[in-house]
Amino acid sequence: MARPNPELIDALRRTARKLTEGAPYQWGHMGGCNCGNLAQELTKLTKDQIHAYAMQRYGDWNEQVQDYCPTSRMPIDVVISEMVNAGLSLEDLKNLEKLSDKQILSRFPLEKRFLKHNQRDDVVVYLRAWADLLEEQLLEMIELPDLHVDRSYTPV
Repeated sequence: MARPNPELIDALRRTARKLTEGAPYQWGHMGGCNCGNLAQELTKLTKDQIHAYAMQRYGDWNEQVQDYCPTSRMPIDVVISEMVNAGLSLEDLKNLEKLSDKQILSRFPLEKRFLKHNQRDDVVVYLRAWADLLEEQLLEMIELPDLHVDRSYTPV
């Protein structure tokens, strides 16, 4: 699962919002699919740039991630490296493309867990649920100091 951090949570929510507002979505387009839309937010590249980088090698996101090499300097590997540096794991990218992370899906009622990976609305609910999950995990990691209030103090 992704490393919870405010920047990643915000990128997931921005991606969901943009898709809701009509951002280009095309599951078969490497820059306009599930991973492609999130990559746009994390890298600030356009969908066409991401697609062109991906087309320098074969395959969909799953295959690109499988063949990922952080030192290759292939443009798509640089994109994937930026996504990993933002807190995502390679498994997260595979799951995002298929909307298949069990931990995220378990947040939905049983009858709503069968999301279609190439449906904009399903991508939006998945991204929002993922952002909520990461935010909860981030909040659990925060430890506040024990605030001892000195009740004997009286202001002058």
